[in-house]
Amino acid sequence: MLTTATASASSNSDPNGAPGSHLRGYKQLMDRYDSLVNYTPANMDDPIVINVGGKRFETYEETLARFPDTLLGCASRRSKFYNSKRQEYFFDRHRSAFDAILYYYQSGGTLIRPEHVPPHVFINEVIFFDLPEESVQHIQLEAGIADEPEEQPMPNNYYMRIVWNALEYPNSSHLAKFLAIFSVIVITLSLIIFCIETLPAFKIHPEKPKNATDDWKPPPNPYDKIWFRLNTFVIVWFTGEYVIRFLTSPQKFKFLIGALNIIDLLSILPYYVQLGLQEDDSSISVLRVVRVVRVFRVFKLSRHSRGLQILGNTLRASLNELIMLMFFLAIGVMIFASCVFYAEGGLDSNFPSIPHAFWWAVVTMTTVGYGDVSPESFPGKIVGALCAISGVLTIALPVPVIVSNFENFYSKEMNRRKEEELKKAEEQRAKDKEKGLNNSKNSTELENVDGRSPRSPTPRGILVCGMSKGEENSQRAHTTV
Repeated sequence: MLTTATASASSNSDPNGAPGSHLRGYKQLMDRYDSLVNYTPANMDDPIVINVGGKRFETYEETLARFPDTLLGCASRRSKFYNSKRQEYFFDRHRSAFDAILYYYQSGGTLIRPEHVPPHVFINEVIFFDLPEESVQHIQLEAGIADEPEEQPMPNNYYMRIVWNALEYPNSSHLAKFLAIFSVIVITLSLIIFCIETLPAFKIHPEKPKNATDDWKPPPNPYDKIWFRLNTFVIVWFTGEYVIRFLTSPQKFKFLIGALNIIDLLSILPYYVQLGLQEDDSSISVLRVVRVVRVFRVFKLSRHSRGLQILGNTLRASLNELIMLMFFLAIGVMIFASCVFYAEGGLDSNFPSIPHAFWWAVVTMTTVGYGDVSPESFPGKIVGALCAISGVLTIALPVPVIVSNFENFYSKEMNRRKEEELKKAEEQRAKDKEKGLNNSKNSTELENVDGRSPRSPTPRGILVCGMSKGEENSQRAHTTV
């Protein structure tokens, strides 16, 4: 029966071997069948040849068997990729990524992504060869695609959980994104007000009349009411946001000691302190300090800005290098301030004491050079030259480490954005595919309504052999004869 079907398929196929002919599909199916039938498991000591995209790799069965739950470690699963003619396994996959995957088996579980292989490409290869889930998570964490798994406690109350997610996690819903954007607008407005209200054009100082009494007070500035109303609107939003987040927080103490939450509190307190103080001579200095604290509102943007978060993570990771830099500068300032004091001649010079020379040493070592104080004698100029050269070397030593940390966090952010773009593209393709299936389904229903019978799918076996239903009946009769 099989021979007769083959002959029939051969007679009905395209003699030129055009693409899509039934004979070619049948031959491919039989080649796959022969490779599975002729496949014999190798011994543990026999070498195995793996061809990945044209590049041949050799290893032992024993090496792959270290991880039997993976694609290469399970002989029955990888057998469908076996080519009996060339006596090798063929995978049409990424060649450079397979170097690291094969080393995973050779090293007993160490997975290192090659630098020239993009993270999303390498992760797809790891998933294809079915390496353990821990390996995928390790690569995702290393590339910055996924965050460290940490426990995120939620409020027990359902409505409090919704409010907490909307205010704490901007990507959790459309409402959370809207609130985050509105919060950024309010923060920007507060910073603009903080800067504009100091312009001389908005500072009105009326002159005191000649016939004014001793208790005369200048009239209030008309712009002060405008700034007060705008600041009140900003503080009402900041206060409401802080209080609601505190009330819905599942861990109240951890919320209070959080760095960003402390910044939020510092940006709110100056307004209420200013309300309790009156602008007189005794409280004017306190009011100035309170108003300066309002500049901390700029750090509220770090809650919604990935760029500021990258900068903060870089400084946190480079804390040891920054401490070392400050320590080196302190030593240099002490040494060169002492040297320039004695080189310039003491009290009658521009450096009456060693503490007075600290300012000059700091400015010179950081290569700022204001020029307000400078050595005049020849020994003092030599000390100044050595101070400038030492400052350049001192600052340049830890800078590469800080730059490396910044590049690390920045590359992770870029990988995260690329992964998000790939996910969006994949979701869009899935939607388009589903839309196409719905359209084809609707067209089929319309054909049924018109009275036309839809074309029924032909079984795979009949497609391969190249016979229709009538040909199959005639072929059966021919076979019987």
